[in-house]
This record gives sequence, C-alpha cells and structure tokens, in this order.
Amino acid sequence: MFEDVETGATVAKDIYEQRVALLREELLAAQYDVLHAARFPVIVVVNGVDGANKSETVSLLTEWMDPRRIHTHALAEPTDEESERPPMWRFWQRLPKRGEMGVFFGSWHSHAILDRAARRIDRDGFELAQEENRRFEQMLVDEGALLVKLWFHLSKKAQHERLRALAADKKTAWRVTDEEWRRFESYDRYAKLSAKAIEATNTKSAPWLLIEGEDLRHASLTVGEALLAAMRLRLSVDERAARANASAKLQPKPEEKGKKPKRQAADADLILRSIDLTKRLEKKAYEKEILKWQRDLALLARDPGFASLSPVIVFEGMDAAGKGGAVRRVTQALDPRIYSIVPIAAPSDEERAQPYLWRFWRHVPGDGRVVMFDRSWYGRVLVERVEGFCSKTDYQRAYGEINDFEAQLARAGNVVVKLWLQVSLEEQLRRFRERETIAWKRFKIGPDDWRNREKWPLYEVAASEMILKTSTEHAPWTLVPAEDKYFARVKILRTIVEAVEDAM
Repeated sequence: MFEDVETGATVAKDIYEQRVALLREELLAAQYDVLHAARFPVIVVVNGVDGANKSETVSLLTEWMDPRRIHTHALAEPTDEESERPPMWRFWQRLPKRGEMGVFFGSWHSHAILDRAARRIDRDGFELAQEENRRFEQMLVDEGALLVKLWFHLSKKAQHERLRALAADKKTAWRVTDEEWRRFESYDRYAKLSAKAIEATNTKSAPWLLIEGEDLRHASLTVGEALLAAMRLRLSVDERAARANASAKLQPKPEEKGKKPKRQAADADLILRSIDLTKRLEKKAYEKEILKWQRDLALLARDPGFASLSPVIVFEGMDAAGKGGAVRRVTQALDPRIYSIVPIAAPSDEERAQPYLWRFWRHVPGDGRVVMFDRSWYGRVLVERVEGFCSKTDYQRAYGEINDFEAQLARAGNVVVKLWLQVSLEEQLRRFRERETIAWKRFKIGPDDWRNREKWPLYEVAASEMILKTSTEHAPWTLVPAEDKYFARVKILRTIVEAVEDAM
C-alpha cells in the first residue's frame, strides 16, 4: 500500500506561494459557507508516521482559515477520567457540532495499532477494533458528518533523517522523545499494522488520503486542496438535495391505485403481548421484599468490588407504566453522591447539532457511579419512529449503532440493565384519569400522553421489534409486568441486584 505513495515530492517556493495565496482565500470562504449552512460538521483525522509534518501541516491550515472555528484535539494516553470509561468516550466528547471543524491527532485508529505493536491485544482484538472503527465512521457519515482522513507517510530512511535533524536542533530537540525512537526501531512492524488498519477502514464513504510527508510545502498543499475540494463538493451536494426536496414538495403526489394495505403485526409477533400482566404482590409481602432488595443493593454499592463497576440502568415502557416510582425505589437504596438520573425528552438545539448518540455518550458514568436513564437512546426506534421524526433508514440503522454502543459499555465495565415496563391499555387509562384528578399527580399528564395513547398499536409493534433486535448477551432486556406496581418495583430491584452480583 505505502509503495504507491509518491516519495520525494517537493514544491518550489515560488509556485508554493502562488498556490497558497489563492488556496487560503478559498479555504476561508468554504469554511464560512459550512459555518453558515450549519448542516454538517467537518471531522479531520490526522494520523501517520512520526516526523511526517503532521503538526506543521495542521498549523498552516489553522493559519489559513479562522482558527476560532477549528477545534484541535491531540489525544495521547487517556486521563484518569477517560480511563474509567469506554475508549471511544473521549472522542465522542470532542466531536464538533454542525458548521464547525474538529481535527483529531491520535485518532481512534492509533491506539489499536500501538496496542497490537506492543502486543497488548491479540490479532482478534486488533481486527475487532478495525471493524468497530469502520462502523463508527459509517455512523458519523450517516449522521451527516464530512469525514476527511489523512495518513502522513515517510519511508524508513526519510523518517530516520527527519528525527535526527529534529534532535540535532536545540529548538526542536524536545519534539523527539524516547518513545518515538522506540517506534522507529519497530518501523517495519508499525508499517505493516498501519497498512492493515488503513486497508480495513478505507471505505467509499470514509476513504483515506495518503500523503507524502517529507516536504512540508507538498504536504500542506495536498491537504489544503483536498479539504477544500471535500467541503465544496459536500456543499454543492447538499444544495442540490435541498432544491430537489423543495421541488418535490410543490408536486402533488399521484394516487396509488391498487396498493395493498401494509400487513399489521399479528398478536404472535408482538413480544409485549406475551407478558403476563396478572402477576401481583400483596402489600405486606411487598414491604418485606422491597426492603430486602434495597438492603442488598445498598450493601453491594458499599462493596470494594463496586468501585470498578459503572451500572447503566435504562427505564423504558408505556406511558404511566410506573417508571418514575421505580426509579425512586432504586435511589432510596443508594448514596445520592454516587448516582445521577438522566430524564430524556426532546433533544435541545445543542444535541441536534451532534450525532444522535452523542447526548447519551456524554452521560456514561465513571467507575463506582450509577446512571439511570428515564427514557433513553431507544427513543429513535420508538417515539421518533412512530411519530415520523426520523426516516425508516435512520431507525433501522439505529439498531446496530445501539448494539455497538452497549457492547462498548459492557466491555468497559458498565453493567447494562434494560427494563421495559408494561401495562394494559385499560390500566393505562385508569392511571391517566387518576393523574388528572389528584393534584400532586397532574404534572405527570398532558396532551402528548393522550395523543400517544391513540398510537398504542404502533408502539406495540415498534417496541416488540426493538426488543427482538437489541436484546443481546451483554445487554438483555428484562420485561417487567407493571400492572401491579408492587410486583414491578420488586422485580426491578431484584434484576439490578442480580446483574451487579453477576458482574462482581
């Protein structure tokens, strides 16, 4: 692969200055067109061989454009906060919002290469990392990001000369570390692993651009012109799509004659209808059981082994199924300093400017902490699907993205507990009416609840498909009969306790 990179490429100073004068003007104009359109972020991945003019090239880019709208992230070893969370957490925290540009040194590709070179992971681990990187990048593209991936290359001879020159100059000697010399000694191994990583993640939607990094003028012009072309192309594609959409709205839709109605899911297809809602627990038994499981959870949270766990508890279910009451019974068993509750409603403007899962990644807990989601990332395949807030393509691909997300949580030590609370249509109506008549419950009921009730069959279908497609070994769904609140609360606490005990 690297044999195809043009080596020894140089650009004369006068030609370079002429091209840069025009390039920087056009880059700045394109950057502001992206900013004003605010339809997509620009994510630039910078990777490659030590000494290949990576930082120098990025410095020139920020000089040629408005640096206030470029967020550069040089990620080396994880901080203590980062090491307590899944490896991808720190990248999610730094994704640029729509209209802005983020530059990543030491990207999600680097660590698998370094870990494999140091034999901290085996071949299977390395290949798994490439597959996850490929899916992550596809998700970014599907969410609208413009992803520009740059790999700076140097031959072994050129890298040796470059490192020696930097080390010999008092002004730059600090830039050459012992670690860089160690990597140079293993140049062939790094090159082989890098080629495999590039090949595995070089896709049509997120291709790599290989750059000869020996000459800064050549490298910076190549990168600048490639970035300019990518931004211009994306802006023009988006503009054509916007015009086409506007034109389509003006055209009356032809009647679809003879079209058969869509098949409705049969009762046997609906997992929710298999839940036994007759389960009950008498008040006296409830009071005994709830105290037992709350005590067990409290003791687990104080166990030294809990310090390496980070439970993520998801509460989903039909409206008025008792999620809020169940959350309160869980929190009664926990020290308030170790847990947080994240209620999920419609996304804010800040959240809409990021990939869908961004607002959930930001709440992933550190070691020894508990996060409870009242509603969650499953909104995309439930309310957004039913209400038409996203396309069928969006919610269908969300199943795989959610499974990837939860797999990363589980590998990092997060105990993922997913609870679906189910009530009957009749019980929901009774609780709705109760909420309207009891003063301190009125805040729980509104027009949206009644409107959602009319779409009960659609939510049954969506939830049943969701459970089928996202109940995995590391993050299974627990279906909770919630017709009787006493039974539901005890079952939820027992499920959480048993999941934490299994993890410990």
